Amino acid sequence: MKVTVVKNVLDANERIAAENRRLFDEKKIYVINLMSSPGAGKTSLVEKTIVALKDRYRIAVIEGDIQDTYDADRVAALGIPAVQINTGGACHIDGNMIREALPALDMNKIDLLISENVGNLVCPAEFKIGENAKVMILSTPEGADKPAKYPLMFQESAVMIINKIDLSPYVDFDLEKARRDALTLNRNLKIFEVSCKTGQGLENWVQWLAGQIEAFRNR
Repeated sequence: MKVTVVKNVLDANERIAAENRRLFDEKKIYVINLMSSPGAGKTSLVEKTIVALKDRYRIAVIEGDIQDTYDADRVAALGIPAVQINTGGACHIDGNMIREALPALDMNKIDLLISENVGNLVCPAEFKIGENAKVMILSTPEGADKPAKYPLMFQESAVMIINKIDLSPYVDFDLEKARRDALTLNRNLKIFEVSCKTGQGLENWVQWLAGQIEAFRNR
């Protein structure tokens, strides 16, 4: 019975996510679902991405947290439309939460929508929201064993961003193991090594994202 219940929940979410996707396609909005464990640097990456691309694209952000508006306030301070989803204990954002948040945004004035998911390496990977791409962050202080421990996250993501690369000399992080294990799970995974603190490698991520937006708009 439990398996049936879980399957029904996921099937319902798939339908709503597909409806979201049709709306995003109609409005030509490229959507990324940004995921990581708590403290990996999601909001910092969002801020750096906004600064790099806001003169080229109209950006909006949906922030997901169990409570508080701290991250949404940081985004709004950059002059970007931001909507806060407080899940009240749920460990992920789902398609219905996104659907409920969209009326707060002007869908005719968005080229790039970033959804920052709740900090968690398990549940967010299972729930589609209508995104073009799942992007996950692995920070060096977390250790290189995360692909082996949380394989679905790496299998479902189109991009893995290894953040806090500037800390590599000071933490026990095996970069080659992280890359090897992640690519074993998903050979098409795009990997970027960055530091949101120093700016190292961010230009490669921004260039890739801009290319995806342009390809989507011109298809």
